[in-house]
Amino acid sequence: MIPAAYAVLNMAAVAHNLQKVREYAPDAKIMAVIKANAYGHGALRIAHTLAAEVDGFAVARVDEGVRLRNSGVQKRIAVLEGFTCAEELDKLLAYQLDAVVHSFAQLAIFETRTEREEIAVWLKFDTGMNRLGFKAGELQDVYSRLMCCSIIKQPINLMTHLANADDKHDDMTLKQITLFNDTLASFKLEPNSERSIANSAGILAWQQAVTEWVRPGIMLYGISPFAELTGEQLGLKPIMSLHSRLIAVKRIAKGDTVGYGGSWRCEQDTTLGVVAIGYADGYPRYARVGTPVLVNGQRVSLIGRVSMDMITVDLGSQSNAKAGDAVTLWGEGLPVEEIALCANTIPYTLVCGVTQRVKQIESGVKQL
Repeated sequence: MIPAAYAVLNMAAVAHNLQKVREYAPDAKIMAVIKANAYGHGALRIAHTLAAEVDGFAVARVDEGVRLRNSGVQKRIAVLEGFTCAEELDKLLAYQLDAVVHSFAQLAIFETRTEREEIAVWLKFDTGMNRLGFKAGELQDVYSRLMCCSIIKQPINLMTHLANADDKHDDMTLKQITLFNDTLASFKLEPNSERSIANSAGILAWQQAVTEWVRPGIMLYGISPFAELTGEQLGLKPIMSLHSRLIAVKRIAKGDTVGYGGSWRCEQDTTLGVVAIGYADGYPRYARVGTPVLVNGQRVSLIGRVSMDMITVDLGSQSNAKAGDAVTLWGEGLPVEEIALCANTIPYTLVCGVTQRVKQIESGVKQL
């Protein structure tokens, strides 16, 4: 039996989206970003699909990297948040995970260690994100101190993160790239040191950000990093679609209100549909009235507030719909980017927010 709310994952789209990365960065190594359970798509599923085709993976936290290793992933795995204590460093060493070094506290821990076992590191350069990383004036000293740490595998690679790359008209990205390159040119790097700047937006819109490594995230899942475009408009194929079914159809009269707070009032007699999905499934709580929903492939409008387990729609032209009929919340014909705009959020939050009670069903071909 198909569950009330379920997500379909088109695994054939993974190969297509990876090929798009290669088109934009043909000579770069690819570090596929699969943090946050691969943006809600299943980290193990995506990792094993991509393992033979990419050069490495990036996760946010140590436990994410450990889980990948325990599942048999052999490619290099960079932990973007690095480590915060000696115990986490021990795990990085034990599971052969790359550490992103972004703080003096991490540096101090490295300088106390004398093991023969080595760890690969990425030195994080804060070029303007003002989140993690060292400033330009600190970088030379930190680099030199890391070079003296016996625990650190040579060469040391360097990375930064773009703050505004999703805005093609903002010159902040060019300033960050220039600062990154000029600063590194001012001191001697090891000959084999490699660099990484470009995230998905950087890959798609800023060729200057493409270096030895790129870090595609959202574009791998077929979703646009740009507010004004959908993934399909960029030639990407969305992996995830979200579905449910009608569980009730009823007539309500002009003047009746619908849902909590009675915030929506019928202006005329209406055929209302109740859909078995809500914010407990990951559908956005703040989706506004009028947000499109597909019933039997046709657009209808959300009415009333999103509840924990249900939403209500004005069936309109679908007045002959019945309980059990198919509903798509986002998918073919209804991009997740459009739903994000209707909920005043970004598509990242929607795919990451699909909850465990939504069954994930794979379709398409996994192999690349």
